[in-house]
Amino acid sequence: LILNVSLTHSYSCSFVNIMLLLAAFLFLSTQPALCLTKNDEVQPNIIYILSDDLGHADVGFTNGKVETPVLDKMAKEGVQLTQHYVQQVCTPTRAALMSGRYPIHTGMQHDVIYPGHPWGLPLDETIVPQVLREYNYTTHAVGKWHLGMHRYSFTPVNRGFDDFFGYYLGSQNYDTHVNGGGYDLRKNYRNHHGVLVDEVRRDLDGQYSTELYADHVIKLLHTIKRKEKEDPKPFFIYMAFQNVHAPHMVPQHYIDKYSSHIIDEKEKVFAAMVSAMDEAIGNITDVLKDLGFAENTVIVFSSDNGGNVNCVGEVTSSNYPYRGGKRAMYEGGVRSPSFIWAPGRLDSGVNNAMIHVTDWLPTFWGLASLQFKLKPNTPIHTKDLDGYNQYETLFENKPSKRTEFIINIDLEPVGCGHRVPTWALRSNDWKLIIGDGGPPSGWYPAPNQQQLDSECNKPKESYIELYNIAEDPYEHQNVSHLKPDMVRVLTQRIMQYNATMVPTNNKDHDPKSSPRNFDGIWVPWLDFKDGKPVSPKVKYVVKGEKRGRAAYPQYRGEHYGNGANKVLKDIWLQGNSLEEHDVQKEACWTHQWSSEDIIF
Repeated sequence: LILNVSLTHSYSCSFVNIMLLLAAFLFLSTQPALCLTKNDEVQPNIIYILSDDLGHADVGFTNGKVETPVLDKMAKEGVQLTQHYVQQVCTPTRAALMSGRYPIHTGMQHDVIYPGHPWGLPLDETIVPQVLREYNYTTHAVGKWHLGMHRYSFTPVNRGFDDFFGYYLGSQNYDTHVNGGGYDLRKNYRNHHGVLVDEVRRDLDGQYSTELYADHVIKLLHTIKRKEKEDPKPFFIYMAFQNVHAPHMVPQHYIDKYSSHIIDEKEKVFAAMVSAMDEAIGNITDVLKDLGFAENTVIVFSSDNGGNVNCVGEVTSSNYPYRGGKRAMYEGGVRSPSFIWAPGRLDSGVNNAMIHVTDWLPTFWGLASLQFKLKPNTPIHTKDLDGYNQYETLFENKPSKRTEFIINIDLEPVGCGHRVPTWALRSNDWKLIIGDGGPPSGWYPAPNQQQLDSECNKPKESYIELYNIAEDPYEHQNVSHLKPDMVRVLTQRIMQYNATMVPTNNKDHDPKSSPRNFDGIWVPWLDFKDGKPVSPKVKYVVKGEKRGRAAYPQYRGEHYGNGANKVLKDIWLQGNSLEEHDVQKEACWTHQWSSEDIIF
């Protein structure tokens, strides 16, 4: 068996236990009883590690070109998930992960949250940390948030996390922590009066974010260990790395690892960024083992979407052999390199079952409640979940409860992405795309340093695309003309999903959000007046001094290689505003579509 609950352990079931299990079997069930492991009877610690813009071929365990010894070892010791699906871009994936609901049901289906845009994951959505806290978990968020920050109510500590260390926005400079002229690196927590403390960490300006996040998690684990004797609780850590999102920056000692076998400087920098994340994860797992947490910890690793292979000048990421990448409905945009690592609970292997990012909330819920043997402290109310509890699939090698998922429905164009209303569905082995499957819509082998032609000018294969993913996972053969009945069946299914879709939450940019109004810092601007939070339940603190623009580290291509163009360089480092250079909304937009343009 690829996956099973092992019956061989350091201890054995006693004769009495066997007899009790046998009696329970005869009395209650017609299924064979298993001797549960010790760890199956206790709540596991849970860590979700989310990489940013990591392509399928950007890690070693998928036969990629980059050296990732830590991730490779974990994937080998754990269970590689070969059909783990996410959304096509970052904000929708994070919303789906946290809520257990498709973005079309939360209003998060269109594009991402840009700096200064006042919207986020709706507050009436119950998310992962809120569920786990009802089972006495401590909850901690580290790294990228990107689910709303215009008001404090949308930030992590008001969404169920005990504390947060990271950035609210979707991207930033890795060492100056600046985006759009504003600083955004902070620690959030509640003090002993229950007041939310928003501590902006300007004192960390100049330190590489990947190393900061790993160090924070390590300190957090030591703190949890110290408290264990007095107040033992399981923990949930959401570790959302910045790597490998642009701008491509990494300290020189990581680049040196690739000096002999990668020639192109930009590709070398990108590979080094992956290695930096790999090392950080290794530092965290080493401490988990040293502190005795590893045997009772479940770690899930995933990317938030495919690698970014268009609108980046030269390609450094790769989703090969899958088609497309970030923003695309093709497999390269939504099939993520993933595994689950649980040394005290799982045998190693490969699982080919269909898993979707919405499945993690109900799966973690099942783990925290010992498959609902434990009752929550107070009743948990969620909207209808789109995710499934995949415990039996992952831990007992049973078939997946999932046979389909809506990839996305988006009626508006996306910069560097689709330009017409687009629907996409995976159902059993079949995949139907109506509209634009991309861009990007090609195949990008690694290594690949070709200058991309404008994706906007590349011909689309068809307005309707049908693929048999089991037979053609790389989406070379559009068989829609050969299977009109299947197109008709899947179109009807898409229309059923379309009828359940809610309006998007997207809001236009608010000029009041500008960091210029807040001493060069991104803040939840709608909760501020005269430079201070309006509510007495928020304490705003800036730790460290503001550095002048001339004091920022030089943008060093040889040390912090940049995969970004001149415009991106201006935005992330020099602080020009996104209002002046909105690089995400440019040439690819050829027509403003509306709901009236929909034709099935």
